[in-house]
Amino acid sequence: MSRISVPTTARLPSTLRVEPSNPTVIKILNRLSRPSLISLALEWLDENHLPLAVPYLRDDEDDGQDENDFYPPETSPGALQEEYRSLQARKGSKREIIDRITTGDWRHGLTLYQLAMADLQYLYDHPTSQKWSAYRIVPLKPASDPEGDENPQEVDRTSLVVPPFHPSVFLKSLQTQILPDIKAHYQFDRHKTLALMILRIFILDSPYSTNLSLSSSFDSSRTFYIAFPDASPHVYLSRPQTVGAASAAASSGGEAKSLRNLIVEGIPKALSRPRQRFALTSTSLTTRNLEEMLERRGSARTNSAGGGWSVYADEKVKESPLQTVLPSPPLSEDGVGKEGGKRRRGKEEAGLITQAERKVEQAMKRARLVAKARFGETAKVGDGKGVERVDLVLEDKFPDFSDDEDEAAGEGNREGRLRRREPGGPSVRGGGVEMDLDRMDVDEQDDQREMDAVGSDWRPFVRLTFHGSHVFAGIRQLVECGVIDGEKMPGWMTGEEGVTMGAVRNGRIRGHKGSGL
Repeated sequence: MSRISVPTTARLPSTLRVEPSNPTVIKILNRLSRPSLISLALEWLDENHLPLAVPYLRDDEDDGQDENDFYPPETSPGALQEEYRSLQARKGSKREIIDRITTGDWRHGLTLYQLAMADLQYLYDHPTSQKWSAYRIVPLKPASDPEGDENPQEVDRTSLVVPPFHPSVFLKSLQTQILPDIKAHYQFDRHKTLALMILRIFILDSPYSTNLSLSSSFDSSRTFYIAFPDASPHVYLSRPQTVGAASAAASSGGEAKSLRNLIVEGIPKALSRPRQRFALTSTSLTTRNLEEMLERRGSARTNSAGGGWSVYADEKVKESPLQTVLPSPPLSEDGVGKEGGKRRRGKEEAGLITQAERKVEQAMKRARLVAKARFGETAKVGDGKGVERVDLVLEDKFPDFSDDEDEAAGEGNREGRLRRREPGGPSVRGGGVEMDLDRMDVDEQDDQREMDAVGSDWRPFVRLTFHGSHVFAGIRQLVECGVIDGEKMPGWMTGEEGVTMGAVRNGRIRGHKGSGL
């Protein structure tokens, strides 16, 4: 008599096995290369991972072997390790390793722990396979009326409190936020090269924790990644992805978006404590490059030193922004040297360089110096910190040259008002105070005029999309070539704002959907 399956709220155990003949399992393994598959099998056989990845072994007392068994089982994990080391030393095909894993050494099934390690190995082999979005963890002010729901908690912008993070406590709290009709498997792993920890969440659309429910709904499962950088009040979230046949529809449908919203709402609740609540706010930074994400939203000084300000992020730099002498970072291309200068002076003395060529060289040199001042140590080709896409909306009003006379008249009235307070004019008691009040009135009128202009003036909808392997490095090259005027270029084109989505108004960029910029 079969056991009765009862829905539970517990998470999926790491020892739950999936049939190796499942097409999704074959697809997960087939994404890895041959060296990665062998190193992954050796990690499974390591004593630290062996309890959750036990292979199919033969007992010492059982001497009988099946003659039709193409991969006869070994007697111990050590002997199996030697077999995979021998495969690592010689050449072969990837299909051979996959067949040995699925039909030989793990013919009784692969655990969820093994599949999680395979997914993480693919992430390490292909760092740009996931699209990450950065969120900031912000503390909330205590509610004035804890029992009322009309006044929601506001963000405490003056607080510097960062929530403590403990993996086991976080998972226990996050599990309570998952819906009861789905199951989840969690796997933490330390990144091999970057200072961050990655949490893999495997979501199964079934309330049961049995092998039957796992095999029947494994194709429609979804995988979600959360990265926690060290000593940083930020988290990086990926988009839910599926590996099964319905991956294209599920990854772009409403279910994936609702799942992402559920995780986004559950993370701050899992980090919160009694009388200490937190929330997640978007930083308008999305990229596939984790190293660039860690550079912009990590724990280093580069968080607030983008573009030309990056030279001050280095602790070895002694110059200060308060000094009059600007620092001199190296050029992005070392095209001007001492030998080149000697050859050029020799050609000038010989009359081989014309005056037009000399002007072109001076203009190119000035363009490189301007690019060096605007970008600093950032946006260099080959630095491995590229952003693939930048989406911006220009909300500046269309210039109306008919208003020049009105502006001139307004300036004249303002100068006349201020001239009455000059020492040569008539003495007025409290003139300095009245001057400040007049200036405040003028500023308020300017702000009101700007707010009224938003609804009255015509603002064309202009959307800019920069796309490439390294967007800001391409802009820097255009500045160095003289295509873009680096002196008049706005600061958001250098990447110093650290956003990939935003709206530009009056030359200043604002983050997308209330990021706080």
